[in-house]
Amino acid sequence: MNAIKRNIPNIITLTNLFCGLCAIIFAFQGNLPLASFCIFAGAFFDFFDGLAARLLKVTGKLGKQLDSMADMVTFGVAPGFILFHIMHDSLQEITFRDAAAEGFFFPEILALLIPIFSAVRLANFNIDTRQVTSFIGLPTPVPAIFVASLPLIDKYQELSMLSDFRFLIAISVILPLLLVAKMPFFSLKFSKEGSMASILNIFRIILILASVILLFVFQFAAIPFIVILYLILSLLNNIL
Repeated sequence: MNAIKRNIPNIITLTNLFCGLCAIIFAFQGNLPLASFCIFAGAFFDFFDGLAARLLKVTGKLGKQLDSMADMVTFGVAPGFILFHIMHDSLQEITFRDAAAEGFFFPEILALLIPIFSAVRLANFNIDTRQVTSFIGLPTPVPAIFVASLPLIDKYQELSMLSDFRFLIAISVILPLLLVAKMPFFSLKFSKEGSMASILNIFRIILILASVILLFVFQFAAIPFIVILYLILSLLNNIL
């Protein structure tokens, strides 16, 4: 029984990994909305594996390593493939490229900065003892969720952001750079020691309430704005 209890968080982590692998398969098949849903499912399990570990009071180096490996697939490789697919399709629509030029896959190759910088971000997280209640560099699920929202906005709300190639190039560069930026980003974990009236907790509450309202009103189109709000609130928290 103890062995089962000890491995429940790891099983949840592996479910996150399974979602990431499914997202990659669907991205290869060109089914980007389904690939995006898999990333959202992976984010759900990623949240609950840590929660389960805390509730069950289970700790271990294996769980930490598994979590980073699963995150690398679900929040690094999968969104990178989705963004690559989006950029490739968008470029085919706005310009003519022969087979020889197409083989170079430029500038779509910029989309692969997300998995590359995610690997650096996750490796730093595993060896950095400071990242307990906050993060140094944007957490990997945030860019992944941002990218995953784009096909869903395009399909279900017909607010296409996929045809603006300058926007796609911008996020393919800016999001990876934020992953490795030496900037603190707050987590959503409320500390028992901290006052609920503290500035940090107020920012957390603002983010949660604003996210619920924006999602209710704008649905998938709210996600990029929620990410931007998180960036702004983290910057304000650092200043104050």
